Amino acid sequence: MMKRVIVAFILLGKCMVSYAQETKFEYSISLKSPGNPAKTYSLQESDKGVLRANENVPVNIVQTRTDNGETVKIEVTLTAKEKIYYNFEEICKIQSFNHSDCLFFLPGFWYHKNLRSPKQAPSFATSDSWQVREDRLSSPVTGIYNEKTQRYYTVARLGAFENESLSAHASGEVILTGKTSIGFTGFRNINGSSSLVFGFPYNEMPKTYIRKLTLAPPVKAFEKLEKGESKKLVWEIKKGTAADYSKFIANTWTYAFDTYKPLPVNSGLSNAEAKEILSNFYRESFVDQHELNYFSGVELATDECKNNGSAEVGFVGRVLLNAYNALEYGEQKNDPDLVKKATAIFDSYLKYGFTASGFFREFVDFTHKKETRVYSIRRQSEGAFAILNYLKYERNKGRKHPQWEARIRTLLQNFSRLQQTDGSFPRKFNDEFKIEDKTGGSTPSATLPLTMAYAYFKDKKYLESARLTGMYLEKEIISKSDYFSSTLDANCEDKEASLYASTAMYYLSMVSSGKEKQRYTDMCLKAAYFCLTWYYTWDVPFAQGQMLGDVGFKTRGWGNVSVENNHVDVFIFEFAAVLDWLAKQKQEPRFAQFSAVIKTSMLQLMPVKDHMFDIAKVGYYPEVVQHTNWDYGKNGKGFYNNIFAPGWTVASLWQMLSPTRVEDFFLSKKK
Repeated sequence: MMKRVIVAFILLGKCMVSYAQETKFEYSISLKSPGNPAKTYSLQESDKGVLRANENVPVNIVQTRTDNGETVKIEVTLTAKEKIYYNFEEICKIQSFNHSDCLFFLPGFWYHKNLRSPKQAPSFATSDSWQVREDRLSSPVTGIYNEKTQRYYTVARLGAFENESLSAHASGEVILTGKTSIGFTGFRNINGSSSLVFGFPYNEMPKTYIRKLTLAPPVKAFEKLEKGESKKLVWEIKKGTAADYSKFIANTWTYAFDTYKPLPVNSGLSNAEAKEILSNFYRESFVDQHELNYFSGVELATDECKNNGSAEVGFVGRVLLNAYNALEYGEQKNDPDLVKKATAIFDSYLKYGFTASGFFREFVDFTHKKETRVYSIRRQSEGAFAILNYLKYERNKGRKHPQWEARIRTLLQNFSRLQQTDGSFPRKFNDEFKIEDKTGGSTPSATLPLTMAYAYFKDKKYLESARLTGMYLEKEIISKSDYFSSTLDANCEDKEASLYASTAMYYLSMVSSGKEKQRYTDMCLKAAYFCLTWYYTWDVPFAQGQMLGDVGFKTRGWGNVSVENNHVDVFIFEFAAVLDWLAKQKQEPRFAQFSAVIKTSMLQLMPVKDHMFDIAKVGYYPEVVQHTNWDYGKNGKGFYNNIFAPGWTVASLWQMLSPTRVEDFFLSKKK
């Protein structure tokens, strides 16, 4: 008992270290005269909060700081004495935080030290100090966590985010064409101590990230203030304790949610109306000219949406899941054409869709007469997931498919050969079972069909295999807060890894009971917090002329993708249902509230007649939604990349619009 009291006292002491004792604030302002390099002035705080430079500068700066013990609210007001172009910076140096003891967090952009990312993307491999424009982040927050002391600091910017401005250049010193609401935030190593760094307008260092695996020289923006004009800036610094990095992430997401208070977005669409619009993709994208029939949903041009020769089972194609969706919907709506298309896809894949060893032919390009020979546990799992949903649906209708059942059993037997002794699955392999990429970050994608196969076939070997994945996820992914390598077009920290990990634990809980179920639920919760940090709690502003802003697009509820791919998309699938389930299991209403934000916000860009959002066909939902100064190779902020994959976006939204699917699949076996 005494030991517990001592520990509690120590932790309380950690919390009670005052800001004044532990932090040191530094300030500077950079002023630019057009056509000349900017000049930076250090500022000193005097009585009454006035920040003064050592020489006369044409701007008055006043700061007030309100300290309530746990948070410090900082308000800075700049008033121009003559026309100026300015960039203001503030540093909160945490003097007791050794930089080498710390891990860092910028929501939806930076986790730990980003060392899963290649050196061509932002990571410690390039620098141990980074600051970025706020619209890269799912919440405009930076956090620093000290592993040794289990203490952390965060800084969040407060206020209205209403304006954005265009700039003539993507790097160097740039004068903005108008007003912006985008500042910057990050962390810096100052003589071995970790520091929060923040300011306005944006200033990205040591590099700016302009497109995939392309770091560019830093950018520093300058906003104009006319004589007599003022600008008020508000930040909040918060400190706390957390037992580990995972708890730190959970605390910070909760704080961000409570701070920015995202509300549902009224898209004006019911689930039924949204499905009817999306179903046009199934009507127009069907291709039956080759041995495999499929919905053409990858590598399309947004301005044409013209069918092509690419058929992809999982990842961005999701042909088989879309076939199941089309079949189910066609029968619900008494639409024989949709049923015919879906049935043709299943029949063609049953006959021609497998390799000699029994793997799915993952990606076939009939136009160029080539197909991938290196397979992935993710695409194979997503194919099996779709077929098991199909088989269960057909069984409930009184229809049997013994050939399909045999195919899936063969595929799952292949899974057993690939599964490692630690429970993981290799990321990539070939038809001879040679492992091409042994990393286990994609393992949770296999958990879903394994649990489903146990429920469908009532064969315990699938449950045992699924449990092994759960052990691996708990030990190597969730307990280490290391979510990576789930997406196939990058190998880094990504949203889909945490989403799949959380969903995998949800599926395992569906086939478990008692303490085992509770353990899976706890793991589901931990992974869910990481996944949530990728989703926007605020609305990024856009400039006039940037299409997404002109149509009133709100980013809240949309998720960033990965450290490598810095755009938002509608990858959600079952995660909204997971959040609703966790809200009940853990009595956490924020999850259900944010699920409602996601489910409404993600329908905003539905292409319908007279509201096409720069997409050529109705229901072909956009994919690469570029919300910050970054592009996939075309167009940039406020637009889409010109090539997209509606195959997976339609499948993702359809799954979101079918919220009872998972529980119906598992619970119906108990009837």
